[in-house]
Amino acid sequence: MNVKISQPVERDARVIEAYKYELVERIARAITEDGTVEPFKDVYLRRFSSPNEPLLSLSAPTFNVIAQGSKETQLGEEHYRYDPYHYCIGTVELPLVTQIVEATRERPYLSVGVELDPILVGSVMSESGQTPLSEPTDVKAFNVSPLDADLLDAVVRLVRLIENSVEAPVLVPLVKREIVYRLLTGEQGERLRHVAILSGYTPPIAKVIERLHRDFDQPIRVHNIASELGMSVSGFHHHFKAVTAMSPLQFQKRLRLQEARRLMLGDGLDAARAASRVGYHNASHFNRDYKSLFGLPPMRDVERLRGRTSLAAD
Repeated sequence: MNVKISQPVERDARVIEAYKYELVERIARAITEDGTVEPFKDVYLRRFSSPNEPLLSLSAPTFNVIAQGSKETQLGEEHYRYDPYHYCIGTVELPLVTQIVEATRERPYLSVGVELDPILVGSVMSESGQTPLSEPTDVKAFNVSPLDADLLDAVVRLVRLIENSVEAPVLVPLVKREIVYRLLTGEQGERLRHVAILSGYTPPIAKVIERLHRDFDQPIRVHNIASELGMSVSGFHHHFKAVTAMSPLQFQKRLRLQEARRLMLGDGLDAARAASRVGYHNASHFNRDYKSLFGLPPMRDVERLRGRTSLAAD
């Protein structure tokens, strides 16, 4: 009996290893230099030859698979590490701290990501008889799960099409639909249903996240927001943190600090002007928050980043 049960498991393990090897080979051929390429609309390949420092970025709703190497992501106070045996899904635009932790020139970090179009997700849900969410839930908007053979098979077939320009226009949309279907019917199906929020279903927390992105430089009046949503303040905090792993104030702070960093690095603003532009009215408060998140005071951090950019260019 034990032998009969273990055979499918062993077979799946062999299949997964073969798919992983092929995925590495095909991504390495498709992207030969460090960086990101977009072979098809909303499909991204990434390659990095060394670990990097933690980076704060806004992540669009995306499904990601690592072919080689590993990565860490921080959402609020929660940390996730994933590798070629796992995939991750983010379902709303979140301020994430990410870091590639395993990569070398001989074995570079390689990954494939697919942006999750809410219209596509909603369409696949409708075809498969699944009902979009219409009420708030306590499912986090980001998580990591084990990668199974069927899902990995679809990802490999998507990447194969990079080298098949004749069939790609017809088959890429079909394979993307299959990937969405397998995600919906897998461990993170309930999480993926959040994406349908963006195609017409707008439960309260999704509306608040959109509002914070739009008005991140304005003060948050939590009591007013909770009242508008028909929630108590504690209930609003509970639902918001369940989805984003942060309080509304922490979420806004991440958005503000990321934008301040961009203004200093890209637009040449000094720390005081950047702080004011993003809604900080106390310089010492801004400096303290910035150092807590990025590890250095504002201008020292920007000088370090500029130095790294200069070295990379050389």
